[in-house]
Amino acid sequence: MKKKSKAVKIDQVDVDQEQAEKAVRTLLRWAGEDPEREGLLDTPRRVVEAYRDWFSGYAIDPADYLSRTFEEVAGYDEMIVLRDIPFESFCEHHMAPIIGRAHVGYLPTDKVVGISKLARVVEAYARRFQVQEKMTAQIAQCIGTVLKPRGVGVVIDATHQCITTRGVHKRGVSMVTSQMLGTFREDARTRSEFLRFIDIDDAR
Repeated sequence: MKKKSKAVKIDQVDVDQEQAEKAVRTLLRWAGEDPEREGLLDTPRRVVEAYRDWFSGYAIDPADYLSRTFEEVAGYDEMIVLRDIPFESFCEHHMAPIIGRAHVGYLPTDKVVGISKLARVVEAYARRFQVQEKMTAQIAQCIGTVLKPRGVGVVIDATHQCITTRGVHKRGVSMVTSQMLGTFREDARTRSEFLRFIDIDDAR
């Protein structure tokens, strides 16, 4: 019995499993392969299933992860930093992998959020087609809008396969982006403290 295709709705356009697999077969033929040979028979299905996992962030509202907060923190109001959050994403220009780590910090007002939720916010935005600059800003703005802290800092350090495996073929190159909001932007001492926590020199 054939499985019923699962439709994914993006911008009011329905694309079901069968259509997605057909697109993969087209790309295989375009690359010079035979989609009907034994080694590639299941490849379209596997690719579509992988895409469903890689781009699951479209079905998630990252702000939901920050909805549950804690106020019983004994008056703690100093900086909270979660560093070295690994992530994998894909660039929206070449659909090539972006692999890196994110550092997130904020100065709470009267509430904090579970640290795993900060990692989930990063993951939700990473599991979409991305531009690193945009992803950095999205994470910071989400935390700032929902938690309303005194300040937010986000730094992302990542390698882009679109520059290492094609084009200029420059290996060992990483891109660093940052977004500072509130006191992280306005107060150089706060910003420097955050950068020290994540082991980045503000003077560089």
